[in-house]
Amino acid sequence: MLDGFVEYGYIGLFLASFLAATILPFGSEFVFVTLIALGLDPWICTIVASVGNWLGGMTNYYLGKLGKTQWIEKYLKVKKEKIEKIQNWLQGKGAGMAFFSFLPAVGDIIAIALGYIRANVYIVNITMFLGKFARYVLLMYGVNWII
Repeated sequence: MLDGFVEYGYIGLFLASFLAATILPFGSEFVFVTLIALGLDPWICTIVASVGNWLGGMTNYYLGKLGKTQWIEKYLKVKKEKIEKIQNWLQGKGAGMAFFSFLPAVGDIIAIALGYIRANVYIVNITMFLGKFARYVLLMYGVNWII
């Protein structure tokens, strides 16, 4: 399945990164690493993946901002208890915690919870993008070091 994304180059990477940042169980790392290994420009791959992943994360933020816990449970398959646990953890830490939305398993929930508690959208945008960009930069350097 992921090979199909590789065939479309930067567009496939963008889509894979976007989907990976949503609540879907999906990873963009394979597509990212493969495209760099195939010779596509590593910095363009990093920017494309970061923007796609950031937009997917912001989609989660806005879904959380809708404030419909029933929808989040039903359509995103995230339990109310998990959202409440992350919300309690986020209280007092602020919108800057969006930086950590790149983390596996909890990153999507962090973005949803930040939307649910109506964290400052400007700070969420900036810190989320920085976190996702930093992740792909580290991954890019790792791939370049191995290759």
